Amino acid sequence: MQVETSQCYPNRETPLWPLAQGQTLGNETSMLVLGIETTCDETAAAVVERLSDGSGLIRSNIVHSQTEEHAAFGGVVPEIAARAHVDLLDGIVARAMREAATGFAQLSAVAAAAGPGLIGGVIVGLTTAKAIAMVHDTPLIAVNHLEAHALTPRLTGALAFPYCLFLASGGHTQIVAVIGVGNYVRLGTTVDDAMGEAFDKVAKMLGLPYPGGPEVERSAHGGDAERFAFPRPMLGRTDANFSLSGLKTAVRNEASRLSPLEPRDIRDLCASFQAAVIDSTADRLRVGLRLFREQFGPPSALVAAGGVAANQAIRGALQEVAARAKTTLIIPPPALCTDNGAMIAWAGAERLAQGLTDTMDAPPRARWLLDAKAIRPAGFSNTRAGF
Repeated sequence: MQVETSQCYPNRETPLWPLAQGQTLGNETSMLVLGIETTCDETAAAVVERLSDGSGLIRSNIVHSQTEEHAAFGGVVPEIAARAHVDLLDGIVARAMREAATGFAQLSAVAAAAGPGLIGGVIVGLTTAKAIAMVHDTPLIAVNHLEAHALTPRLTGALAFPYCLFLASGGHTQIVAVIGVGNYVRLGTTVDDAMGEAFDKVAKMLGLPYPGGPEVERSAHGGDAERFAFPRPMLGRTDANFSLSGLKTAVRNEASRLSPLEPRDIRDLCASFQAAVIDSTADRLRVGLRLFREQFGPPSALVAAGGVAANQAIRGALQEVAARAKTTLIIPPPALCTDNGAMIAWAGAERLAQGLTDTMDAPPRARWLLDAKAIRPAGFSNTRAGF
């Protein structure tokens, strides 16, 4: 069966001004924002309220996972995902509104993830948001999915700008300076595979079920992390970029050499792979934090977001990096690390509080830089990281 969850997390203080529909910026009103997320294989909708004191409350958060639909293929099939969004989204939006005990007329804005993501799914979500906004004469906010991840920690607790973000998911691996709403500086990025993508591909080559990331983590628990001397990509470099393709190839070569694999081999390969990822990540983040301090001063926190942030071994490494850097590690609850509607709604509320809305010609985007000035890392002309 498909997984459907409803999560509510009361928020602590977040010092931003709210904006209510039809009113000007001020600090004596509250606002409700509907958020829609359809960039990959989760169909999600949520209603988030920004209270008059600037704090937030998740009134509803409905996430429908399409894991079973894609499991037979070992990965997300864009056409299947898009069709599922078409079939499911209206019902999920209705449920989110019902659980929030509100009506469309009470919304201050409708926010939708307009990219980056699988373009078919992005079109479904953005078109639905536009229809709701037009019918109910409500402001539209086209949200960058990466910005939503970047701002989510401000929903779950008070967090001042600027802070250093480690964003790691199936499609993205970046270190970003979050200076303010709409103001981001990319300090490092992957020059090939995203971290979640590498976990999923290693799982597939070892015959583990989909989704692969959690399966690799689970298998690694009982494995010998020192059995295989896998490379630690980019270790010691002065930039903060990542590379995971070579590490993934090293795992494939060892798996081919040992074929057919015994259960112990799989556990040891997973443990050794994960240990290499952790060592590389810690090194890259130490450099990223140094670059952050040189450009912006001490960060208010090191923040981790994206699905990979749910990996407990990686969380432990991040805690050590933060402690050495004498800063605080902040990771949202697991349900808010993976794709969900609440993060889109909150990003919409953050933008609305700054008076930022979009017109009905806001385009869906398969690619959308968080840092508009980011360039390809020097020496990696063929990388996807420049997009």
